[in-house]
Amino acid sequence: MKRLGRIFLKGIGTVLPVFLSLYVVYWVLTTTERGLGEMLQRVIPDNAYVPGMGLAAGVLIVFGAGILANLWGFRWLFGCWERLMGRIPLVKSVYGAVRDFVGFFSEGGEKKFSKVVRVSFGNGFYLIGFVTREDGEKLLKLEKDEKRIAVYMPMSYQIGGYTAFVPAESIKPLDMNMEDAMRLILTAGVAK
Repeated sequence: MKRLGRIFLKGIGTVLPVFLSLYVVYWVLTTTERGLGEMLQRVIPDNAYVPGMGLAAGVLIVFGAGILANLWGFRWLFGCWERLMGRIPLVKSVYGAVRDFVGFFSEGGEKKFSKVVRVSFGNGFYLIGFVTREDGEKLLKLEKDEKRIAVYMPMSYQIGGYTAFVPAESIKPLDMNMEDAMRLILTAGVAK
């Protein structure tokens, strides 16, 4: 019975990530099609609407926003919007976190994290992290001889982590790319 239970759990571990990934993609596609499709059906004649036009409209909107983001006038207008969002108490926290998270992936996280490091906390206790700033002493208003490196250390199995300003001598660069390090951290060392 134990053997059957282990096989069943292994099956769940194999099928569940695939199912959840496909479901999230399906949900995004159907939600986009449904929402934008309904708007298009109100604007264009009934016989002109073809299923999939809502999804195509969503792709065009995102692509158009990417083009507009490079124009000076749009950047100014968007800056006004962000300042407004920054004044609303609860909204500024949620909006800022989502903006930073999405920006990390859309603008290339490799550029934001300069290197993967091992942080020593003494007594053989280490954490893996990512250097975010090499001039942490400026942020903390420390003396020049108190060099601090800002290191982001994500937590396993969730989105979150800590930014620690550690002495330069407490870190050691690791020969590991960001993707492998993130996989190792987020899976608590289980992933190979």
